[in-house]
Amino acid sequence: MSEFKEFEVIKTKPNIGNRIVAGLVDYILIYSFFFFYVFAVGEPNEDGGYSVNGLPAIVPIIFWGIMTIGIEIGIGATIGNLILGLKAIPKSGINRKLTFVESLKRHLLDPIDMFFFGLVGILTIKNTELNQRVGDLWGKTIVVNKEDLN
Repeated sequence: MSEFKEFEVIKTKPNIGNRIVAGLVDYILIYSFFFFYVFAVGEPNEDGGYSVNGLPAIVPIIFWGIMTIGIEIGIGATIGNLILGLKAIPKSGINRKLTFVESLKRHLLDPIDMFFFGLVGILTIKNTELNQRVGDLWGKTIVVNKEDLN
């Protein structure tokens, strides 16, 4: 005879303020690196700015991947989420680190969620049952407070 252990469904909260600040922390770090890198490695262009061409142009993309996907699957949360006590987990509510594919799906849609100063993300968080943004919907993930996890 097998026993089935009932598990408590994790309640999600909008946490819109914390999620905005977490996103700002993450993307301030990413954009700071990007601008520093472009000015340090780039060459002046005709428009009076700097450009990075060829293989060196991949470095900021790799840095973005490490700062979002790499850190999230490695330590369980992005730096912004860590600071604010948030964690992305699978929609099933299982307390585990996200897989590469789950995290990739979440973050590939960051530009959509941040569109028009984050309005798309805020509206989807407020209007979905599990307080998910577009990236969370596609990645089948939810964001919870770490203190709400067992």
